[in-house]
Amino acid sequence: MKNLSQLDTEGFTIIDAVYDEDEIQKLVSIIEYKTENNPEGATFRKSGDLFAIRQFHNEIPETLPLIFNQKLRDIIKSNFGENYFITKSIYFDKPEKSNWFVAYHQDLTISVNKKIEVENFENWTVKQNQFAVQPPAAILENNFTIRIHIDKTTKDNGALKVINNSHSKGILRIEKLDFEKEKETICEVQKGGIMIMKPLLFHASNKTTNNERRRVIHIEFSKQELPEGLEWSEKMVLQN
Repeated sequence: MKNLSQLDTEGFTIIDAVYDEDEIQKLVSIIEYKTENNPEGATFRKSGDLFAIRQFHNEIPETLPLIFNQKLRDIIKSNFGENYFITKSIYFDKPEKSNWFVAYHQDLTISVNKKIEVENFENWTVKQNQFAVQPPAAILENNFTIRIHIDKTTKDNGALKVINNSHSKGILRIEKLDFEKEKETICEVQKGGIMIMKPLLFHASNKTTNNERRRVIHIEFSKQELPEGLEWSEKMVLQN
């Protein structure tokens, strides 16, 4: 993939036309059917500004054959190898009039099955019986995230903003960045396209201003086993 060098140097890359219109519509139909028939799911979060499904690949596994079409499999295999597995997935639906925004941050935590005191695993939290922890930077540096865009995403409906190459600085407090010297990019993605990014890339999202919906499937990947009895709580090995 010609854009992989951009992932290494900038911390992100965008690839259009990974899914065609028919594939997107089938994904939408499955998601809408499941959410309409299970509106109070334990991993569902719903407000006027956001609808989200955590553990998405476990909640709606029927989507996986569509998500992992041949194009996406080829992208993963040719650029990252065959040993990566899903560690987390979230479906985001940002409604047309959403005022929800997210400030600049790095994705610093992973989901694990239980709390074990392990050296360099810090800042434990638990929500809905789901443990999260900040692992050593080396684990995060070797992971990657794929964001599948069900809708066209622009600066006007909450496209991600990123600080180019900020993933190369390690785990960092945001105030340590000199924004006057950093390059910021708004990552606009066509419907059916994907964005690949590194977890340590600083990213943010603005409010919606154009009354257009934004739906994204966010999937995190790793190929690393965790130490001393820790296990990825959402681990799913991709089937050939």
